[in-house]
Amino acid sequence: MKILVMASTIDLKNKMGCTPAWWQLLKALYEEGNEVTVIPYMGIPVESLWWKTYDNPCAWESIMYNNFLEMRKRRGKSPGGKSFISPIADLLIKRHVRPRWASHLRKILTKEKFDLLFMMSIPLNHITGIPAAVKKEFNIPVVYYDGDMPTILPKYTVSRGFKFNYYEGADLTEYDAFLTNSAGVIPDLEKMGARNVHALYYGIDPDLVTPAEVEKDIDIAFFGYGSDFREEWMEKLITIPSREMPDVNFAVAGGNFAIDLGRAKMIGDLSYSQWRRFSCRSKINLNITRWSHTNIFASSTSRPFELAAFGCCIVSQPYNGIEQWFDIGKEMYVVESAAQAMETYRRLLADKDERERAGRSARARILKEHTFNHRAARLIDIVKSLK
Repeated sequence: MKILVMASTIDLKNKMGCTPAWWQLLKALYEEGNEVTVIPYMGIPVESLWWKTYDNPCAWESIMYNNFLEMRKRRGKSPGGKSFISPIADLLIKRHVRPRWASHLRKILTKEKFDLLFMMSIPLNHITGIPAAVKKEFNIPVVYYDGDMPTILPKYTVSRGFKFNYYEGADLTEYDAFLTNSAGVIPDLEKMGARNVHALYYGIDPDLVTPAEVEKDIDIAFFGYGSDFREEWMEKLITIPSREMPDVNFAVAGGNFAIDLGRAKMIGDLSYSQWRRFSCRSKINLNITRWSHTNIFASSTSRPFELAAFGCCIVSQPYNGIEQWFDIGKEMYVVESAAQAMETYRRLLADKDERERAGRSARARILKEHTFNHRAARLIDIVKSLK
């Protein structure tokens, strides 16, 4: 299948959370025998061994707009709030950005024949009308994939701190299929007009996310960005235990933590490659996820799949639907309180064999069911069913 992809960005320097997953999924699509061409919606194109690219027709506009939104976010401005520049930005999108993208896609689709237009977390209200026009003129399906569910839904956007609400003014009926990383939001999307809605969970690239043989000099580790909406479980799994277990070595990497993390050692930010070594240095790794993901059924994030693929022993907060992906008690441990967390830590730190068995079992489960090759094959099956 020949696939034209519009991706939110493919430049890792832009620090958008989905980008590492996009790289892995696009590589998997190539490995499954598809020909992939990518256009970034934000920033410049980045060539790889697995896809070719076309230029972003609004590269500098996208960078300037993203910088403006970042500035507003740093100042604590609401994503749904309006500013003096909002009418100008709306007019620029309607009169300049949208027409340029429509023209750009028309030229590409006229030059080359594609079997699918696949959009990945593009601002929906920026491209209203384009999917319908593409289907009418070129007779190919248009499929949308949102990897930011459930927090990108309008009812969560402001509280979660996203830069803007891209569902406002969007037309979900334009898409032949709508994919989401969360099974629990499917009814919401259907009410908003989406058709053929399917869960397409996160996964891992089995060649990239592999265990590293390093000395395990950290007892308990966590890596993440921001404490917003996970304060309760960071306190229960890190702050309280680190104070009450002075003989245990806790380490936290990442940043933007606005809560007291007790005796945990702060490591600072890590690159994607450093994250692997940090996880593999740790005897126990923590999965602490924001409340929206843990409360909305089967809302996948990359973290548990990555930790499992590294062969880590994982302890998690309660997570609605996590049993869809892992065997609890064999491949991952879930605790209900700070007291249970400390009891579990003590048991696992005293039993190297159990930790290693859990890590091996988790990695085996990933390789069997949760690679991005599995996700790519699922995507192609969905597209074929549309015909």
